[in-house]
Amino acid sequence: MPILIVSDPSTGTSQRVEIEDSRLRPLIGTRIGQTIDGTLAEMQGYKLKFTGGTDKDGIPMRPDVHGSAKARIVLSGGVGYKPKDKGIQKRKVVRGNTISAEITFLNFTIIEAPKSKKKAPKSEEAPAEE
Repeated sequence: MPILIVSDPSTGTSQRVEIEDSRLRPLIGTRIGQTIDGTLAEMQGYKLKFTGGTDKDGIPMRPDVHGSAKARIVLSGGVGYKPKDKGIQKRKVVRGNTISAEITFLNFTIIEAPKSKKKAPKSEEAPAEE
């Protein structure tokens, strides 16, 4: 069962939403950086930006690897590898930037919240004193 992790940058919090495999189908083919409607994450009125994820084995997605397959690439830092010393490179397995059926954790950021339907109450002016 895929899990969506939705971060709210305005409050610094995140929430976890579990969705059925059948509800993941519209997301397949979405790339890192694309925007989706929040109704897929049960958040009506929100716009969410896809920022990454991991597959069932914990292999992270990288925005600069195209497709949805695993790839062994040489990394010098960034998603998937943090070198202890400057200039060190290492060959690591990462997954491409496109959502597939093997992805289990999907990370999203809220970029647009719904407009508040409540209007601010009008402040009543005090009658002028003479």
